Amino acid sequence: MKLEPIKIPMPTSPVITEARWLPWEAGLGSAIWLCAFANFINSADRVIMPIAIGALSADYEYTLVQQGWVLSAFPAGYISSQIIGGCAGSQLGGRRLLLSVVLLWSLSTLLTPIVASSFHLLIFARVVLGLGEGLGLPTMYHILAEGAPPRQRSSAFAYLAAAGSVGQTIASLVCPHFPWEVCFYVFGVLGLYWCVLWLRSSVGLKPPSTSDQMLLCQKMRHQLRAWDRFICSSPLLAIYFAHFCMNWTAYVIMHWLPTYLRLTFRADPTGISLAALPYLANSLFAIGTGHLVDNLVNAHRMSLRHARVTATALGLILPAIFLVAFAFVKSLYLAILMVSLSMGALALNSAGHLSNHADVAPKYAGITFAISNTIATLPGLTVGPLTARLVVESSGRWWPSFVLASALNLVGAMVYANYAVTKQVI
Repeated sequence: MKLEPIKIPMPTSPVITEARWLPWEAGLGSAIWLCAFANFINSADRVIMPIAIGALSADYEYTLVQQGWVLSAFPAGYISSQIIGGCAGSQLGGRRLLLSVVLLWSLSTLLTPIVASSFHLLIFARVVLGLGEGLGLPTMYHILAEGAPPRQRSSAFAYLAAAGSVGQTIASLVCPHFPWEVCFYVFGVLGLYWCVLWLRSSVGLKPPSTSDQMLLCQKMRHQLRAWDRFICSSPLLAIYFAHFCMNWTAYVIMHWLPTYLRLTFRADPTGISLAALPYLANSLFAIGTGHLVDNLVNAHRMSLRHARVTATALGLILPAIFLVAFAFVKSLYLAILMVSLSMGALALNSAGHLSNHADVAPKYAGITFAISNTIATLPGLTVGPLTARLVVESSGRWWPSFVLASALNLVGAMVYANYAVTKQVI
């Protein structure tokens, strides 16, 4: 009689998978989409106040000067937390830090209508929002730079940038049609919902071991020694300057487009709602550009450096051309078309200098992006009063401010093309 071998079932290793109700694959795909969702909320939150400030000020009788302080409180908090976010993300772990900062900015958003009757508490809430969101984006860059392979980075960062533009678009379209308090509550709750998704997706992460902690200490020492290269490296300085020039144009449009449409074209609320279209164009261009650049590089039709330089050059020169045209057209719809093309072309930078951080400093992309974003936030503090000054001194003409932004873009494109590299320098 033939004896059958006895099959002893072996215990399987416990496999921890992501919750099935997450609408994406586990691993890198989950990180990309959750970071993109976080940036969607991040960008939407910062658009709410410029839309709500009119009704809020009418309710609490805030003067125009006080409104200016409220609007400038966010960039003040934002710029002060950029480098902290980059360092903390690389030292403490990006996933845990991102959970903390999204929770912080969501609570700040929720509390804004509650404290709005107190001018000083409202300023404090806006600064806290800026602190939280300033910590967020460098942390997302750190997560994607560590998790995404080089040939997928353009797409990963493009989705991140596109999600931010979609957030701005939706907030710009939806918020004018609801009481201003509702907008803060809705997006605050959405941030808390994201925190739940993030916790559900992170259950399989292993705690840091002793060896990991030793590596962390070594990494901190390396970072201290690397700081001179963070601020003295020509390729990184070129990235920082290109980012500064890009954001100057973006802030001019973001801060002043509704006012410009209202004063120049006598646009009604429906016409002003068209200001959402540039953000939509930005998101569509970002996704398409990321995939196009990745495909060209992967097919060996274009070197990585050529791809980065070309994307940045087009992402700065085309917006400059469209912005000058925007300044001189006489039709509301032509103006919206020109500014939408300008914002759309700005998204080409997501596959250019914005992705270049992960090429030149893959281990420190969170820090280098934080430095870059700190420098690139300076226009947010200066574009408002400077644009107003230029308009007043030019007898109500807006074209000097748009031409200045365009000129900066052209200089930024030339500087980046001269100094950009894609080899690791740090």
